[in-house]
Amino acid sequence: MAFTFTNSYLQGVYEDVCKKNAHEPEFLQAVGEVLESLQPVVEQNQRLAKSGVIDRIVEPERSLLFRISWVDDHGQVQVNRGYRVQFSTAIGPSKGGLRFHPSVNLSIIKFLGFEQVFKNSLTGLPMGGGKGGADFDPKGKSDNEVMRFCQSFMTELQRHIGPDTDVPAGDIGVGAREIGYLFGQYKRIRNEFNGVLTGKGLSYGGSLARTEATGYGLCYFADEMLKAAGKSFQGQSVVISGSGNVAIYANQKATELGGKVIAMSDSNGYIVDENGINYKVIQEIKEVKRARIKTYLDYVPTAKYFEGCQGIWTVPCGIALPCATQNELPLEGAKALVEHGCFAVAEGANMPSTPEAVAWFQEHGVLFAPAKASNAGGVATSGLEMSQNSMRLSWSFEEVDQKLHTIMRNIYHNAANAAAEYGMEGNLVAGANIAGFMKVADAMIWQGVSY
Repeated sequence: MAFTFTNSYLQGVYEDVCKKNAHEPEFLQAVGEVLESLQPVVEQNQRLAKSGVIDRIVEPERSLLFRISWVDDHGQVQVNRGYRVQFSTAIGPSKGGLRFHPSVNLSIIKFLGFEQVFKNSLTGLPMGGGKGGADFDPKGKSDNEVMRFCQSFMTELQRHIGPDTDVPAGDIGVGAREIGYLFGQYKRIRNEFNGVLTGKGLSYGGSLARTEATGYGLCYFADEMLKAAGKSFQGQSVVISGSGNVAIYANQKATELGGKVIAMSDSNGYIVDENGINYKVIQEIKEVKRARIKTYLDYVPTAKYFEGCQGIWTVPCGIALPCATQNELPLEGAKALVEHGCFAVAEGANMPSTPEAVAWFQEHGVLFAPAKASNAGGVATSGLEMSQNSMRLSWSFEEVDQKLHTIMRNIYHNAANAAAEYGMEGNLVAGANIAGFMKVADAMIWQGVSY
């Protein structure tokens, strides 16, 4: 992928990152996109080059790779790889999810951890950036197999995390079940009950509204972006890729804001229901039955199902919310959305749009909300869970939701203001990168080069 650099210092940093990480395409994509946005900032702030902040921020503080051995239900020993990348602790302990999926590798974990640095900074909460996971697939595994895997995973990970060091959470493949098993093993080994993990169950320190937070936050951010352009969700058809946690609650909130969600997907295909997809049905299919999205037709026979998930971008809509996985929305999908009248795209997954797709949206005047800003609601509420754990208090759903709404509004305005300040008004990609970066860079400069 090609990035355009007019600043020789940033070009040199990017070329050096490419040499060192040549086989990590996702990570290189994330770094290139951020550095490209920072060019006007570096031009106006020479101390950034002098202090070597950018040279340091593209290198994780530490990267952990470890073996996970566990025994399946047939008595066979299985071996997986586990990862944890603690990218930055400049403004607080590392914070970021754990992903259990066969596609997990070091490149993906580093890209997610790098993005998390800026996303966490944007929330205004004292959290650094990190990410972790394993190439383990929970699908098709029994509860006992998942428990044994999680216990083995945490037996190693517990050496490197803590409420003031690194606080993991859930991500793809790591939901309430997995977080429970992980927390139980941590407590058993360390003999400590603390806020080392977020996304916990309500009975042992979890936060109300955490489950809904990423999807709700996505829509709060999108709504603020739409309002600034004189638009809204009201009366608009909405397409949401994915059918996991983020997509389900984005459906709920988009509907509450007046939109009508007409399409959702999973890795096999997508459904279209012109009458509006009921999020509670998707919730039952995915969270209770753990079935494929095609099952929606058993509940709503008038809906339509299409094999393959890429076709979802051809469904005519006003607003698109990609909520599945990285690079799921390519240039062809962006062209189809624009052709069929889409005027706003807000990312619910991590980096779901390719650079070519983002450029197409921007060139064609589509309102575009980048993931590190628009999907920050999950980690923001995880930060609120950390606060509640520290105080040994629990806030009501309404209190957490109100704080989340305020955080997402502030993220939008901070990103929009940063873009305008550096001559890129309306470019929320650049604005989010700049606003997130400046806080971390300032902290790194104050803490000295040895940091």
